[in-house]
Amino acid sequence: MKVIVFPPNSMILADLVERNGHEALVIQQQIHNKVTTPDIDAPPLNVTEDDPIEGLKYAAIEVPSGVRGRMAIFGPLIEEADAAIIMQDAPYGFGCVGCARTNELTLFTMRHKNMPILELQFPKSRDETVDAVYKISTFLSDLKEEEEKTKQEE
Repeated sequence: MKVIVFPPNSMILADLVERNGHEALVIQQQIHNKVTTPDIDAPPLNVTEDDPIEGLKYAAIEVPSGVRGRMAIFGPLIEEADAAIIMQDAPYGFGCVGCARTNELTLFTMRHKNMPILELQFPKSRDETVDAVYKISTFLSDLKEEEEKTKQEE
């Protein structure tokens, strides 16, 4: 299954998803698709005129352009996702937290999509971390079982 993680560039969550046999949907994939040679392309040469318009699918024209631009990247990931893991109250170093309004809209969009979602508070101790990893692994294992069950029924 394809699992989107929040914060959307969290390599820690992405690694946990992949270790449990799922595909992690993170912004690094979307950015990689847009940038061919990062040292040379500034701005990326393969960004089309339709890319900024893509953000209008997720945010009104009155919303700041930065939010629309970020949603042009996050929105398609949310649409592609089969499930989500959301880490609440993560510190700045944990992932992308650069735009609070984009984060609010991203979370709103994720929560209103009909998909399984695991929401956790960022752990603040070793015991909480062990518990969070266990919950994530259990959630992903349950998704795997559900996916296999669905394949068998088909």
